[in-house]
Amino acid sequence: MDFFDFHHHKKNRPYGIYNINFGSDPPDSPYSIGIHPKDILVDSIEEQFSWLESNISGNCLAIGECGLDSIVPVRQSIQEQVFRRQIIISNEVKKPLIIHCVRKFYEVISFKKKAEQAVIIHGFNKKQRIAEDLLKNNFYLSFGKAVLYHLSLQDIARNTPLDRLFLETDNEDFNIEELYSKISELKGISLEKLNEHILENLDTIKNG
Repeated sequence: MDFFDFHHHKKNRPYGIYNINFGSDPPDSPYSIGIHPKDILVDSIEEQFSWLESNISGNCLAIGECGLDSIVPVRQSIQEQVFRRQIIISNEVKKPLIIHCVRKFYEVISFKKKAEQAVIIHGFNKKQRIAEDLLKNNFYLSFGKAVLYHLSLQDIARNTPLDRLFLETDNEDFNIEELYSKISELKGISLEKLNEHILENLDTIKNG
């Protein structure tokens, strides 16, 4: 059985969504494209958006990573401007948003009302309260390797509805089947059933 990797950084993994780095050309396999908060070049924002918009093709499944990050040195107002423009692009091209967020979840939630497409928080590893607030606001949560060893995160994954769930390797080097096995155990369902739900979620976000 093949297991879909919702968000990864490995060119040689065709069954999933490859996040292309800023300035790169899109691959022939499914990918996401966006301007990550850490990659924002304050003096070259228009050139960055030109790159983004000119590289959205049929294999592009999502816009992102994009979002807000309290740690990177780019000013918050600039991050918000770049994030807002990517939400508009997502609406125009009818593709979901993959969100990178560090300590700015409630700001991201406030931006959600501008989004017409599905919005997915990638690599979710925060507290139950944040998960509940995101789910209440119709976000999807994508979980990564941390679920394999964080008990509190396992509880959150167990309580996340199957129709709001994705799984990913991100930039970690491990077999995603381990993650599917752990989630199927936590949920008390078969690997086949879990796989089916995730592919249904993928169809849902792709079809708006």
